[in-house]
Amino acid sequence: MELSIYNIKGEVTDKKVTLNDSIFGIEPNDHVIWLDVKHYMANQRQGTHKSKERSEIAGSTRKLIRQKGSGGARRGDIKSPVLVGGGRVFGPKPRDYGFKLNKKEKVLARKSALSLKAKNNAIVVVEDLNFDEPKTSKFAELMKNLQLADKKLLFVLSGQNKNVYLSARNLGKVNVITASDINTYKIMDCASIVLTESSVAAIDNLFKAKGE
Repeated sequence: MELSIYNIKGEVTDKKVTLNDSIFGIEPNDHVIWLDVKHYMANQRQGTHKSKERSEIAGSTRKLIRQKGSGGARRGDIKSPVLVGGGRVFGPKPRDYGFKLNKKEKVLARKSALSLKAKNNAIVVVEDLNFDEPKTSKFAELMKNLQLADKKLLFVLSGQNKNVYLSARNLGKVNVITASDINTYKIMDCASIVLTESSVAAIDNLFKAKGE
């Protein structure tokens, strides 16, 4: 797939870039995308939830009422789960929500997500940015020039660029990452992807370096 490269003013330049068909042109696998997104979200969970069981409640162990003859249910001490303030039965315990996902499935998921965006014409390529200083208004103007100001965007850089990151940090709909940090969840969580010219090659090299 061949795309035109835009400049900072949102104008089409005479330069073009070719997206690797083995990354941006495969048949998307929806199930693997779902698995990888689920895997990412599961790893974000702390799993520190905890409720106190009967043995962990502070209270007297004196038997409240006699075992039989009251006409009501049998009741032990004040820590009984049937009483207000008692322990909880089968409550949540700390646990790890993560699960294993094969490397090849992760790779296929990322490629499928990128291919899905390319198939929907949701990828824009711009010239490499070089901000002298952090300037949110300058970055917002770029998004407006590209007619993407009202969309949730994933802005991909080839490497760390502090001024670009700080310029976009206050824009709620823009997420700036490097090519090495790209993942299925972030790809699917945006309406459009904006790639810098050098990040296209960085993504290509990322997959090649791992034999993917």
